[in-house]
Amino acid sequence: MTMTGDQEPGLLRIVTAGSVDDGKSTLVGRLLHDSKSVLADQLEAVENASRSRGRQDLDLALLTDGLRAEREQGITIDVAYRYFATPRRRFILADTPGHVEYTRNMVTGASTAELAVVLLDARHGVVEQTRRHAAVAALLRVPHVVLAVNKMDLVGHDEGVFARIAGEFTAYATRLGVPAVTAVPVSALKGDNVVEPSAHMDWYPGPTVLEHLESVHIDHDPRRRVARFPVQCVIRPRTAGSSGHRGYAGKIASGLFHVGQEVTVLPSGRTTTIAAIDVLGRRARAAWAPQSVSLHLADDLDVSRGDMIAPAGVLPPLTRDVTATVCHLHENPLAKGARVLLRHGTRTVRAVVKDIPDRLALDDLSSDPDPGRLGVNDIGRVVLRTAEPLPLDAYADCRRTGSFILIDAADGSTLTAGMALGNGRQGLDAP
Repeated sequence: MTMTGDQEPGLLRIVTAGSVDDGKSTLVGRLLHDSKSVLADQLEAVENASRSRGRQDLDLALLTDGLRAEREQGITIDVAYRYFATPRRRFILADTPGHVEYTRNMVTGASTAELAVVLLDARHGVVEQTRRHAAVAALLRVPHVVLAVNKMDLVGHDEGVFARIAGEFTAYATRLGVPAVTAVPVSALKGDNVVEPSAHMDWYPGPTVLEHLESVHIDHDPRRRVARFPVQCVIRPRTAGSSGHRGYAGKIASGLFHVGQEVTVLPSGRTTTIAAIDVLGRRARAAWAPQSVSLHLADDLDVSRGDMIAPAGVLPPLTRDVTATVCHLHENPLAKGARVLLRHGTRTVRAVVKDIPDRLALDDLSSDPDPGRLGVNDIGRVVLRTAEPLPLDAYADCRRTGSFILIDAADGSTLTAGMALGNGRQGLDAP
């Protein structure tokens, strides 16, 4: 089976996060510049912009801060997606803002990431925003985290400073449930250990940031993941007298489907087999995430938008009672008793917030019991009751079909990002 698109072994999705003025945009710019991933006209524009700001050297942060407001204020505001490649791997990099009020943007960038680069200033060490970024990475089950300890040149390239910070962060991230942390001492401004090894830190035996990004193992084999297909729309036969069954179009959320496979349609629970698969207008024997396809079933079942098709032997649980870890994204708080809309895949149902059992304190990872409400950027646990049953996986088992968002029923604004817990899992530190 040949992999294509997002499932190529050579593709890595990255999210970057760091506090304001810690040098994250410079790190990303250095990564792009030194890996020769910047076009000549882009480089010329950055050189001109650097000179107009009175700088003699190249301001690499301008390679990522693309919005006019970002350039004028010298900060990152929105998620910026950058695409670059080396001979060993291709990358999609989501560069997210550092301000605490933009934590919601990191949630967006990290939701599909396989690796997070968390950057901090060696002079300041692990601060609250660093802990918040680690918590978001753990919340969204990002499997790999790189800690880039930046501005090592401003602390005299001191090995002890790096060791202390790396130890503190790794211990914190491990308590959150982050499975792997790789710490790298860098100077983004000087280029030390970003793409090329540093001549000033020969005490560090590990890889540069780019070397680690090129070599970290990511499992893209869809055969090892549960198969899930949320139905987006129904394609009816072109003619009234056609004997062909309807097709069901959408994007495979996870795993692999093949012709002849026995599947179950949820929530009806009806079982049938896949008769045919269309990919880009052509018949295929198999298809996998994240391909957009049309499935044709052997039996003419009643299937609608929002239904889910899954292998008959590996079904997500149908439930109206949802317990989830959430990150609240809206300025208006989420309160116990609130009536909201819950969007899961292609389905939207009414729901009520039955309980908010606890809120996470980021400084010591303690639990604030029964807070009653969650404010913007708060991370906590909620219990919901939905009007209709949902085929909801545990987020730890399937990121795509274990996640959902809560929506304001009045104006349609996004309130909260949720990750479903299951099988007795109680929070961020669950395996």
